[in-house]
Amino acid sequence: MDLSPVRVLLVEDHKLMRVGLKSLFEEHKEINIISEAQSGKEAIENYKISHPDVVLMDIGLPDISGIEATRRIIEHNRNANIIMLTSHLSEQEVQDSLLAGAKAYAMKDINIEILKMIIKTVKDGAMWIDPKAVPILRDKNCGIIPPRQVSRAMFKEQHANLTQREYEVLKLVVDGKSNNEIAQELTISEHTAKAHVCNIIQKLVVDDRTQAAVKALKEGLV
Repeated sequence: MDLSPVRVLLVEDHKLMRVGLKSLFEEHKEINIISEAQSGKEAIENYKISHPDVVLMDIGLPDISGIEATRRIIEHNRNANIIMLTSHLSEQEVQDSLLAGAKAYAMKDINIEILKMIIKTVKDGAMWIDPKAVPILRDKNCGIIPPRQVSRAMFKEQHANLTQREYEVLKLVVDGKSNNEIAQELTISEHTAKAHVCNIIQKLVVDDRTQAAVKALKEGLV
């Protein structure tokens, strides 16, 4: 098992944001910011020089967009691990980012612990979509995320150890619903909703609900 820090290229044109992220990651030795870029073209050049494990890419950059920079980096190395870290949530930008080759799409208000998890799992090949962006992709049926409706037969083939109710709960977890919101939507108690979430976490062999959502998206369970 590789315990070395994840080497990250941080692409962000706002100095305050860069300083803030660097400060936060200094407390997490698993993440190492090895290089920074303030523009898309600088990001491409820095990627070729530093060979990071993961790129944290902003979309709004002063020259070319983070989406175009992502496309060019992927052209250089199709195995590049790029996470869009942005305040943008337009339908077009979400789709274009993923089609350009980004493996994750996260909002800038994300919890630092979740961002750390995303960085580590994306390095290992995972895909992660912010719960706020999932409905956009599903509603457009663009093919990046599998359709939401899955037959019972297909569900059993995909992950037979989840019950149908747990599968329903998992779909709501992927949508970013809290235990209380899950309980209201499925007309069950919050205690029961929490129990279902705990069972899902155990059965998917993950540490928390966020990782459960990541695995569900990666394996096409929802």
